[in-house]
Amino acid sequence: MSSYAATVNATEYPPHRKHQVIFETFDGLKPGEDMLLVNDHDPVPLHYQFKLERANMFAWEYVEQGPTEFKIKISRVSE
Repeated sequence: MSSYAATVNATEYPPHRKHQVIFETFDGLKPGEDMLLVNDHDPVPLHYQFKLERANMFAWEYVEQGPTEFKIKISRVSE
């Protein structure tokens, strides 16, 4: 049973849309809600982008770290 408010499988989107979809999904979360990001590589650049653009608004927790699939729980901690 999932406790995530949303799931984004980034492998389903073309490269130029991935971050846009992820940020739109995150922006739709209410404080205290979580989303699951599924990707085929470690999204380290995305984590840096979150730190720059959504500082103090999120928590990042790896649920699965490869080697072929990465799952990250991204929580909205504030407005």
